[in-house]
Amino acid sequence: MQNSSDLKKILSIDIGGSHIKATVLDAEGNTLKAYEKVQTPSPASPENLIEAVKTLTKDFPEYDHISAGFPGYVKNGTVFTAPNLGTDLWKNTNLQELLKKNLGKDAIVVNDADMQGMGVINGKGFEMVITLGTGFGTALFNDGKLLPHLELAHLPIKKTTTYDEYLGDKALHEIGNGRWNKRVKKVLDIFSTVFNYDFLYIGGGNSTKIDFKLDDNIKIVSNREGIKGGPRLWQQDENVLHK
Repeated sequence: MQNSSDLKKILSIDIGGSHIKATVLDAEGNTLKAYEKVQTPSPASPENLIEAVKTLTKDFPEYDHISAGFPGYVKNGTVFTAPNLGTDLWKNTNLQELLKKNLGKDAIVVNDADMQGMGVINGKGFEMVITLGTGFGTALFNDGKLLPHLELAHLPIKKTTTYDEYLGDKALHEIGNGRWNKRVKKVLDIFSTVFNYDFLYIGGGNSTKIDFKLDDNIKIVSNREGIKGGPRLWQQDENVLHK
């Protein structure tokens, strides 16, 4: 865990299925560099992704630490699954060490929904974050502390369909906005019953396509808000981050 006084400038990177976004923030999450993005390379191999990050950040101001959110299961900075980037390319890749080696600063890498959640939660009670983008992501928090990551996206909602497939970008384009919204509402009803969260935040690029009234304890948040989780990751206890 780092004290806020030890944190000066944090490069925060949000790796997505379609874009890689980055900014530099201070310890309080204030923006020191305009939010910028590039397309995620195809194929999104570790080598190609690192080159894209280097290109994106080459003209950024100096920073002291790196935080990155990755769309897959990450433990101790190592990627185990990358369903929307290619698990075969990423399995057992220590992205934390790759970023440190290539950018020259200590790094923390977590699931992208975990990092986004750190940027938007208010730190009170049991809070949940879901992301609607290329795939479907989730994160859980209790009194501001990040809980162990669960790949809920890969649970089946139907016999042969996972939440990721049910609500991901591909499904949205195949079935259209109306049917997709009905699916989102169904999943929100399920999660409300299963998790009994105090507050739920919905992020990801497709969250803006929700067209029905949300409950009072549900809020849509932007990727720009979520990337501010970068500094907060460094203020978490190391045991919480499983580093």
